[in-house]
Amino acid sequence: MLEFGTDGVRGKANSELTSEFALRLGRAVASVLPGSTFLVGRDTRISGTMLQSAFSAGIASMGSTVLDLGVIPSPGVSFLASKLRLCGAVISASHNPFFDNGIKILGMGGAKLDSAIEREIEDRLHGELALGESVGTITDATHLASDYVSYLSSVDLVGELTGLKVVLDCANGASSFYTRSVFESYGATAVVVSDQPNGVNINLNCGSTHIDQLSRAVIAEGADLGLAFDGDADRVLAVDSSGSILDGDAIMGYIATFLQDLGLLRHSGIALTVMSNLGLKQFLKSRGITTVDTPVGDRNVFEAMERYDYVLGGEQSGHIILRDIASTGDGMLTGLIFATALLSQNADLSNGIVRQYNPFPQILKNVRVESGASQIVASLADEIRLAQNRLGETGRILIRPSGTEPLVRIMVEAQDQLVANEIVEHFVSLASKAF
Repeated sequence: MLEFGTDGVRGKANSELTSEFALRLGRAVASVLPGSTFLVGRDTRISGTMLQSAFSAGIASMGSTVLDLGVIPSPGVSFLASKLRLCGAVISASHNPFFDNGIKILGMGGAKLDSAIEREIEDRLHGELALGESVGTITDATHLASDYVSYLSSVDLVGELTGLKVVLDCANGASSFYTRSVFESYGATAVVVSDQPNGVNINLNCGSTHIDQLSRAVIAEGADLGLAFDGDADRVLAVDSSGSILDGDAIMGYIATFLQDLGLLRHSGIALTVMSNLGLKQFLKSRGITTVDTPVGDRNVFEAMERYDYVLGGEQSGHIILRDIASTGDGMLTGLIFATALLSQNADLSNGIVRQYNPFPQILKNVRVESGASQIVASLADEIRLAQNRLGETGRILIRPSGTEPLVRIMVEAQDQLVANEIVEHFVSLASKAF
């Protein structure tokens, strides 16, 4: 049986994640979460309508009402859940290939569920059904997406973007129908690419997981900036006018100093994951900004932000949360504020973006496994300790099972690139042999 990972339930559509399972999950969600009305949206992958229909049918079978939002970025579902004080769900596998899909559950007001509620839902996958007049309904509510667009088009923190030429890579995903109008509403000249979803081209050689396409497009268009979203548009990565890539760490650095200059960076701190680069942390420290490390996963970041009352936090992958204005990562919102931050600090973006810090060389590799990723990681504990002793304070090693895919993720960071490469290859070999 599928279980909740770091970002909902995820698996191969119609194999691991079937319509039968989606139906039962919908029933369980309706029996555990409060309220009698649920918002459900999806991204553009071909299995989305099948799984959304089954999941929504499960909710309706328990007597609840479903408001079907159609194709909409996952942060749009979160925004509407917050506005309407409802629970919701997104049928999406985010940055994964089209043949995967997932179901992300949002609690009352749009926040992600804590693990205790997820376990309760897993325990309720078989429940009593509503009968007769108690049966629920599924209602088309795609018109509600306009409220989300209106919100993104009127954020106080976003400044005038007139004169900025930006290329927007929609990953043939859920942002395809929204980005142009949002960015043009602030005066930007928007060139939109990978915005023709056909069900199987989501994240295919495009978007934040294949950012080389955006680099080429920015240079070809003579643009000042490029922004690449993932399939459900909760992440964003950037490219400057020279085609150089700026990851989530770089984006957070600019937004942190922007908020600091405005006096809006509450407690002068931000929440990062253990994946964030040591170079970023050293730069922020030099600016008097405190950082707190969390495990990978936006839920962990959000929990730390609440604990320390921080307004900014995020991941190197581009999943960035601005807690005062959103309860989850929103790629378009982050992109708008990042562009505003750049314009406030750089007179001429056509000459590239001045780097705030020099990142430590950081090597990331994945080893695909069929099962047992956690056990493989545990078996490497002694080798990890030896390698970390070798690096001392000039680097670090992070090896973990993926929360969304059958992978062992290996990250090594060191001041010396050759040393980082050597240690990564050592652990790739060990993990492969263990599998």
